[in-house]
Amino acid sequence: MTRYVVKTRADSLALKRAAIAIEQSAWNALGYLNFTRAHFKHYDELLERYADFQICLVDEDTGYPVAIGCCVPFYCDDPDKLPAEGWDWIVESAGRADVTPNMLGGLGISVPQVHRSKGLARLVIKAMRDMAEECGFQGVVIPVRPTAKAKHPDVPMAEYLRWTDDKGRTYDPWLRSHLAAGGRIVGQATRSMVVEEPVSFWETWAGRTFEQSGDYAIDGGLTKVCVDLERGVGVYEEPNVWFSYKIPANA
Repeated sequence: MTRYVVKTRADSLALKRAAIAIEQSAWNALGYLNFTRAHFKHYDELLERYADFQICLVDEDTGYPVAIGCCVPFYCDDPDKLPAEGWDWIVESAGRADVTPNMLGGLGISVPQVHRSKGLARLVIKAMRDMAEECGFQGVVIPVRPTAKAKHPDVPMAEYLRWTDDKGRTYDPWLRSHLAAGGRIVGQATRSMVVEEPVSFWETWAGRTFEQSGDYAIDGGLTKVCVDLERGVGVYEEPNVWFSYKIPANA
């Protein structure tokens, strides 16, 4: 039986390199998400500053990570009342140096294709909760990206959240995983990641030209890109789902 141990990028240069490779591979097809203002301004620096918060789930036999989780400490006034801004908001908040963190913000969980469907993501979520508890934080909040929503970019998130499968469970498998791990849905991050770039940028990602203004689907997008030819820009506002994991008061 495979045994796993939780380490972080701070433990060794080899783990850091492996974690970066896994993250880049997992998100390569969605590379346009790297172009949010918050990502440009803070993300890489935060991963370096908080290397000991970047989780690596390591296979003890091989010594190589099989899943990673990126998270940062930040201040959150009320984990039950979270803003429409999600991922970008956490990153920008974590970049501030004038407040004392009280919460852990989850920024992403990456599992290589070969290791999926083994429950590893749940182990990473548990590691985030354990880390928050060890730091004396109130809990973990995560703007979750519903993976199957990309197949339905025209469906509003509020409607999508009401969908169920043939067993009566929440339709989206990644949302189900978070619910099974003890997370609570506390709202929608309707503008979790905002990317505003020239039309040519989006034409490259879409593999087509846009001959008139309008909303266009792109591979992997949870919603459509709003293209404005008069302004020469396209805006993508990714909707996520806010999950909260609270630490029991007597923990």
